[in-house]
Amino acid sequence: MGRDVIVACDFASAAEVYAFLDRFQEERPFVKIGMELYYAEGPQIVRELKKRGHKIFLDLKLHDIPNTVKKSMAVLSRLDVDICNLHAAGTVNMMKAALEGLTRPDGTRPLLIAVTQLTSTDQESLEEDLMIHAPMAEVVMHYAENAKKAGLDGVVCSPLEAGVVHDRCGKDFLTVTPGVRFADGEVGDQKRVMTPKQAREIGSDYIVVGRPITAAPDPVEAYRRCVREFCD
Repeated sequence: MGRDVIVACDFASAAEVYAFLDRFQEERPFVKIGMELYYAEGPQIVRELKKRGHKIFLDLKLHDIPNTVKKSMAVLSRLDVDICNLHAAGTVNMMKAALEGLTRPDGTRPLLIAVTQLTSTDQESLEEDLMIHAPMAEVVMHYAENAKKAGLDGVVCSPLEAGVVHDRCGKDFLTVTPGVRFADGEVGDQKRVMTPKQAREIGSDYIVVGRPITAAPDPVEAYRRCVREFCD
């Protein structure tokens, strides 16, 4: 399993995504399609980007009763995405149901990962907004262990937690880490961040990078810089 950089295509329309990706002549970046783009364009955006040769992380963060999530995952599995996700807070039973729905009749399926805590959540908001008073690190590890117990492939977590997730859940349990910024870049609304080089050193398997690439004056060079720092 090799490391990879996933570009967060958090655009409002298909036209913006195509204009952005058309700048890449030599590479076909692994891309993340989130809620904004998927809700605007529907499944056709997934089909088109697959046709263009991109791997896709479909980032819809499902969280509902187990039966609803199971049926929804069965629909998503027909889109031939590479990774999809849900919220670990939905319980082990929901995650098991999701895995069952995602698995096709021939036994194949996309990778399924769980969101532990969003990178915009810090200890203060965990306690004041969610009434969870355990330390953030304990909450993340508990959710990761639940995802492992449910049979999932990995978790979305802060790069700060990737190494510990591997220690607790095994080196083959994937860590997909947003909250990555260049050392000389803006942090934005993320609370728990690292550079690509630091994420590599701590053991992240995939990093998800948005604005440092998509808003860069030269997105292709920013992407290549990310790949150099994280993968080489």
